[in-house]
Amino acid sequence: MLVTSRSYAEYEAMFDLSELPDSVLDCCAGGASFTAEAAARGVDAVAVDPAYEMPTAELVDTVRRSLPAGSQIVDQHAASFVWNWYGDPARKDELRIEAADRFLQDVSIAPERYVAGSLPELPFEDGQFDLVLCSHLLFTWSDKYDQDWHLAALKELVRVSRSEVRIFPLVQQGAGEPVLYLPDLLKALSPVRSEIRKVPYEFQVGADQMLVLNR
Repeated sequence: MLVTSRSYAEYEAMFDLSELPDSVLDCCAGGASFTAEAAARGVDAVAVDPAYEMPTAELVDTVRRSLPAGSQIVDQHAASFVWNWYGDPARKDELRIEAADRFLQDVSIAPERYVAGSLPELPFEDGQFDLVLCSHLLFTWSDKYDQDWHLAALKELVRVSRSEVRIFPLVQQGAGEPVLYLPDLLKALSPVRSEIRKVPYEFQVGADQMLVLNR
C-alpha cells in the first residue's frame, strides 16, 4: 500500500484553495498533513483513508516506506513529469518528509480526525462537510478502478458534501494518460453541476486541471 504524504502547500495549489470553509473532508488522504494544518487554522477538518485501520506502528512504517516508493514512480516515468512548481526533486522530498512528520504527529494527538473508510461507501452523514477534496485516487488509478466504480465514488463524494467537491488530477498515474470515459461520467452525474478548472499546479505533464462538482 502506498500512503503518500502531501503537504498543505501542495493542496493549496492542486485544489486552487485561497481560504477554507468551516468543514472539510480529505478523502483517501493517506499521510498528508492537510488535515492537521487545516485544523490548526480553526477548520473542522477530517481525513478518511483505509490505511487508518492499521495499528499505529504499521501505519508509521508504511508512511515512511511510501516516501521513497513515490519517488520511484516518478523516476520510472521521468519524461511525464515537470519540476516548475517544486523547483527540483530535493524540494519535493523535503515537503513530503515534513508532511509525513506533521501527519504522524497529529494522528497521535488527535486520532478522532482520522477515520478508516474508503470509497465508494464513506462513514459520514449526507451533507456533512462544506468542502470535500479527493486527490490522486479517482482517475489516477483508472486502470484499476472501472467506470462504474468511478461513478459510484463520485456520487458518494457529492452525497457527503454540503456544497462542493474538488478532485485532482484528471489523468492516470505514471504516464499521465487522459481518462477517456470522463465525459460520460459527468453526463451520468446530472443534475450535479460540473466544471473542469485549471489550477496553479502541474507535476505530471498536462495534469493541471481539477474537477469541481456542485450540488
